Amino acid sequence: MDYATQMDAARKGIITNEMAAVAHKEHVEVSTLRDLVAAGKVVIPANKNHASLDPCGIGQGLKTKINVNLGVSNDCCDMEAELEKVRRAIELRADAIMDLSCYGKTAEFRRRLIDVSPAAVGTVPVYDAVNLFDKELEEISAEEFLAVVEQHAKDGVDFMTIHAGLNMEAAARFEKNKRLTNIVSRGGSLLYAWMKLNNRENPFYEYYDGLLDICRSYDVTLSLGDACRPGSLMDATDAAQVQELIVLGELTKAAWEKDVQVMIEGPGHMALNEILPNMLLEKKLCHGAPFYVLGPLVTDIAPGYDHITSAIGGAIAAAAGADFLCYVTPAEHLRLPTLDDMKEGIIASRIAAHAADIAKGIPGARMWDDAMSTARRNLDWERMFELAIDPEKARLYRVESQPEEKDTCTMCGKMCAVKNMNKIINGIII
Repeated sequence: MDYATQMDAARKGIITNEMAAVAHKEHVEVSTLRDLVAAGKVVIPANKNHASLDPCGIGQGLKTKINVNLGVSNDCCDMEAELEKVRRAIELRADAIMDLSCYGKTAEFRRRLIDVSPAAVGTVPVYDAVNLFDKELEEISAEEFLAVVEQHAKDGVDFMTIHAGLNMEAAARFEKNKRLTNIVSRGGSLLYAWMKLNNRENPFYEYYDGLLDICRSYDVTLSLGDACRPGSLMDATDAAQVQELIVLGELTKAAWEKDVQVMIEGPGHMALNEILPNMLLEKKLCHGAPFYVLGPLVTDIAPGYDHITSAIGGAIAAAAGADFLCYVTPAEHLRLPTLDDMKEGIIASRIAAHAADIAKGIPGARMWDDAMSTARRNLDWERMFELAIDPEKARLYRVESQPEEKDTCTMCGKMCAVKNMNKIINGIII
C-alpha cells in the first residue's frame, strides 16, 4: 500500500477502493470526492483492519449519516442482547455503530462487533481504559490511555471519540463560568476528574502527536469529542463550549498535517434559534471539518420522547451544515435502550437526516419522496409500503384497520379525496 490514510491517498491523487465505493453510492464524481477528502471536508472512516467494512463517506455534499450507540454496562451486561441490537441496527440501515461498552469483556464484544458490522465502528477508548485496568482512575497513566487507543486501532475500530480539546485552559474556562449541568459528557467528565486528581494536563492533549501516530498507522478517523457540550438549554453556546471548540480547530489542523482524518463532535442541548449559529461557528473554527452532532435536543422537558426533540434539532442542524447525526432514543436520560427503543431512535434520526438532505439538495434525496407521492396518487398500497422508511410499521397499521373499500383507508373511506379526484380527472362521475 503506497499511502497511509484515505487523506494521504487523496493528497497524492490516488483514488482508493473506498473512495470509488462511496462515490458510487453518493452519485458524485470520484475526483470531486477525492478532492474533498484531501481538503478534510469529507472523511471515510476505514480502518485497515476492518475486513467486513462497507465504507461510507461523511461530510460536504454527501447524504447525512446516522450513528447508533450501544454496548454493555455494569447494570446491563448481556453481550448477546447487544449483538442482536447490532444486527437490527444494520437491518435498519445505520451508517455507523459506536460501541460504548464500559464493563466486562469489552474487547470480546468489540471484536465480535467489528467482525459482523459492514457499518463503520466507533469507540471511546477512555471508557475501556477505566474498565480494563484494575486501578483507580487517577492511577491510570498517560501511556496506558494511549495503549488502549492502539489496541482499539489494532482491532479494526474505524473512528474514535477522543476528548483532546479539554485541556487545562478549557478546564479553567469551565471553572470560571459556572454551568447548570456542569460536564455531561461521560468521557469528558472522566478526563476532567483525572486532570484534577493528578494536577496534570489532559493526556490526549499532552501526547497528541503520539495519538496521531496511532491513527495514521491504522487509518483511524479522529472524532474530536466535545467534553463541554451543553447538557441543558441553559449551558448552550457558553464560554466553555466555545473555548473547547477553538482548541478542537487547532487540533484539527495538527491532525491534517499528519494526514489523519478528523470530524468534530458537537452539541448537545440547545434552543432552536441557536442551532444555525452553532453550525456556522463549528465550520468556521474547525476549517470545514465534518460535524457530528448529538441531537441537538431542543427542549429539556421530554424524557421518554427525546428521540423527537433530537430529530427536530438534528434536521435543523443537518440542513445548516451538520454531516453526521448521533441517534437519540426514547430512553435517553432514563435507561439503556431496548431493541424497540433503538428502532425508534434510528427511524427518527433517519427521518431527520433525510429531511435535511432534501433541504441541502443532495443528489437523489427528493426522488424518494416523489416516488412515494406518485404511489399515493395511484393508491398503490404495496408500493407505498416498499418506499416507507419503516415498511413494517406501515403494513401493521394498514392490517389493523381494514377499510370497506380496499383501495382507500379507514380515515376517509368513500370520501377519499385521492380516489375521487382520480375519477373526476379521468371523466368518471362519482
